[in-house]
Amino acid sequence: MSTAAANWCYATVVAPRARSSTIVASLGTPAPSNSSSFRPKLIRNTPVQAAPVAPALMDAAVERLKTGFEKFKTEVYDKKPDFFEPLKAGQAPKYMVFACADSRVCPSVTLGLEPGEAFTIRNIANMVPSYCKNKYAGVGSAIEYAVCALKVEVIVVIGHSRCGGIKALLSLKDGADDSFHFVEDWVRIGFPAKKKVQTECASMPFDDQCTVLEKEAVNVSLQNLLTYPFVKEGVSNGTLKLVGGHYDFVSGKFETWEQ
Repeated sequence: MSTAAANWCYATVVAPRARSSTIVASLGTPAPSNSSSFRPKLIRNTPVQAAPVAPALMDAAVERLKTGFEKFKTEVYDKKPDFFEPLKAGQAPKYMVFACADSRVCPSVTLGLEPGEAFTIRNIANMVPSYCKNKYAGVGSAIEYAVCALKVEVIVVIGHSRCGGIKALLSLKDGADDSFHFVEDWVRIGFPAKKKVQTECASMPFDDQCTVLEKEAVNVSLQNLLTYPFVKEGVSNGTLKLVGGHYDFVSGKFETWEQ
């Protein structure tokens, strides 16, 4: 690819889904299956003013971080010197993981990833924008470093059930003013997936469309990854694989498919 071509901002397109596999893990009693009885409120249509938090509660929240680290230090770090000592010299992760910032879907917890295994990026709705030198440089630099410096072997983009960012994307109205400074513009990365779902799933209830969109937005991100020349080169020569994933924390399932 020429230098001029590498400086372009590529258009996003929806990638077809290929082979899939499903891993089912018991998470106890699932939440009610009636989607109409539960609608995530993580992304609202109007700004919400937070109520003041008592200083004592804030201090307790900070203290929780300290005690959490102390437990990790004594029960994990100090007991596994042979594991952590090599990590002091550097990292060589096999995976790059794009996951949602949603507090319920930490990939290290849900996938059992150990320190040093995954170079992880988390953002609203686990979006990957297409290559553009003038926008989203934070994501672009992370992908470049993971692929070119760390030589990761697999990039996986993981969507999840009841995603507030996906709900926000599907709820966007043409011509309506944005309610947030950044959220709406960010989730528009998945706009091609939204149009696909609205065209093919128009007869479905809103919540069911959201479920479909959770996976289709992953496909858009996978296709966007191929607009990065170093990613495309790695996929072409067989040193890099792109994988889509979806974590359903309601039913306790994890599904993957290859790009």
